[in-house]
Amino acid sequence: MSLEFAWAIPDTYIGADDGPSFIVDEVTYDGSNGVVKVEGSDVKADIPVKDIIAVVPLTADDKSFPGGYALTYVGSNDVYTPDMEDTTRGYHYLKVLTLPEELNNLIVPSARDKAVHHVHIIISTLSGTCQAESFYENSVQKFLASVGYRAGSSYTIHTTTSAKSVQELTETDILHSANKGQAQRIILMSGDGGIVDIVNALSLQPHSDCYIPPAMSILPMGTGNALAHSIGITDDRTSGLSSLARGSSKPLPIFRATFSPGARLLLDEATREEELPVVDKVPTVYGAVVCSWGMHAGLVADSDTKEYRKFGIDRFKMAAKEALYPSDGSPPHAYKAKISVLPAGTSSWQAVPREEHMYVLATMVSNLEKTFTVSPASSPLSGSLRLVHFGPTTADEAMRVMGLAYQGGKHVDEPLVNYEDIDGMRIEIEGREDEARWRRICLDGKIIRLEKDGWVEIRKENRTVVDVVSM
Repeated sequence: MSLEFAWAIPDTYIGADDGPSFIVDEVTYDGSNGVVKVEGSDVKADIPVKDIIAVVPLTADDKSFPGGYALTYVGSNDVYTPDMEDTTRGYHYLKVLTLPEELNNLIVPSARDKAVHHVHIIISTLSGTCQAESFYENSVQKFLASVGYRAGSSYTIHTTTSAKSVQELTETDILHSANKGQAQRIILMSGDGGIVDIVNALSLQPHSDCYIPPAMSILPMGTGNALAHSIGITDDRTSGLSSLARGSSKPLPIFRATFSPGARLLLDEATREEELPVVDKVPTVYGAVVCSWGMHAGLVADSDTKEYRKFGIDRFKMAAKEALYPSDGSPPHAYKAKISVLPAGTSSWQAVPREEHMYVLATMVSNLEKTFTVSPASSPLSGSLRLVHFGPTTADEAMRVMGLAYQGGKHVDEPLVNYEDIDGMRIEIEGREDEARWRRICLDGKIIRLEKDGWVEIRKENRTVVDVVSM
């Protein structure tokens, strides 16, 4: 099912009170430089195509400018007039009478076949480097206003106040409306953590026969933003606004992770812990990105502190170096557990012929960072689950091998690395790790600690609880 916005609007909405608007007869396309060249009596600009959100058709309500288009974009205000020197990067637009045919693919269709019941904008205040609120004010709000969407009447804003905010909102408002068969759009200004909160809130509760999966537009504001990078949302420089405007919704593949009874979710830099949700008497968490143990889970957990978060994406590399090169000069930890895999399309579990491990990661996406391609064979939203794993090695060799992931995923060609398509994976500690830090599982950024004889099993989930919007 496709669930789209209807962007056809009267011209009187454009520029009502949302910043500078210029009118030009036409623009030209410079394909060699990837820019749209704009020049008029009071405006001049080169707008990179990667900055363009959408070209929105106007109606003929404004007699001074009948018809035409609104060219909307995010970028520096290189448009200049003698009395304007604004250089702030944010939302901008131009009114254009005619367009070159090379820009036709940027035009948002004026008629859509599905009406949206309501739009929820979720602003995650602490995601990443805490930029969500300012991006909403400088770009998202202005874009929505310029196409006739107003807070209160057209959408509801939800600003997070705790780590539970996204899940609580989804469990109450969004799930209730979905079970009533009402179409909804979620504009999620968050990282992967917000996505897993929505997935779990929609997966852990019963669905009615008329349940309609909400359509989720991601405006990536987190640190890794793995799902956004993997489905092309970050291919341009609009921070997800182009996908919001021009994308279509597709089912988001998910997996289910079941845990041993003593597993606990770690919170607030591991100063608090909670029991996991229980489904059919088994602790259960759902995910859409990654489930890992070993080096990856450790560096995600260790870097999830206030001190590390201020470094943004670099916090992962910093934590990795500390884990691989301990201050006491000892070698990297050799993680001990029994691992079994369920190869794709089979019904028989197979044991991994190795009792010590360094890196164990199952994923439904290709990229954990924009340039870190952990699973090069993964296609966007294909539903495949792939496992990357290797055993203990030296710190230098581990850094070299995983550094190849930044070269398009070349690490999977290394003899050290095992890379396979699976339907499931099971990790059993069996009392082999005394220290709790070696028993941490990372599930879409959430850290779950197993008990000494604990286990985790993940399986692909063959149902749709939420759609995701992408190009």
